[in-house]
Amino acid sequence: MLTLTLCDDNASERAYIKSLVLDWANQSGADVLVHEFSCAEAFLFSYEEQRPDILLLDIEMPGQSGVELAKKLRREDKTMQIVFITAYSDYISEGYDVAALHYLLKPVNREKFFSVLSRAVEKIADDGKRLLLETPDETVLLPIYEISHIEVIKNYITVHAGRDYTLKKPLKEIESELDGRFLRVGRSYIVNLGFIIRVTRSEIYLKDGKTVPLPRGAYEKVNRAIIAMKM
Repeated sequence: MLTLTLCDDNASERAYIKSLVLDWANQSGADVLVHEFSCAEAFLFSYEEQRPDILLLDIEMPGQSGVELAKKLRREDKTMQIVFITAYSDYISEGYDVAALHYLLKPVNREKFFSVLSRAVEKIADDGKRLLLETPDETVLLPIYEISHIEVIKNYITVHAGRDYTLKKPLKEIESELDGRFLRVGRSYIVNLGFIIRVTRSEIYLKDGKTVPLPRGAYEKVNRAIIAMKM
């Protein structure tokens, strides 16, 4: 069962989006439960009992805006797939702060909407993946979405994921256990594209405040990978 919440103050917009969700579910064979709310406050009131897998969120709403709501949710939920549905493109840059999966502009295109929902389902499955790390002191099953980057020094790798895990393992071997959100950068680094906030010709800046050196000629490769992930 896939739980999906639609939060929009416009009743006719909610009805249209819900009809698209049900059409997508029928076409894809997904079992979907849809909850509807007209404002952020109403959604938050029932959030603990009805945490959705996917949140379809309007931005311009009376009271608390969709962006404000998304920021609150992200403090405790890193895996919910947030899709902004809005009539305005001015807020797109703010989506990076809450790791929004996508922005859809009203009126919503049916084919694009179906594509985004299918990608959300794929990402939910990806976020359930765990990486087995065996260090000298402990064995850890680490959700791969928590990994910001991995670096290699001689025969050891360090996995950066809030805290650091250092183990003896070839970078190529651990690379094969990751998915499409990760990019090999040069000989010594693998970066989670979702953690990137800025790229220059010489460095990649990550959300956790760390930086990764960028080899000569790799700038365009990283930019293409970021763009492809957002499409």
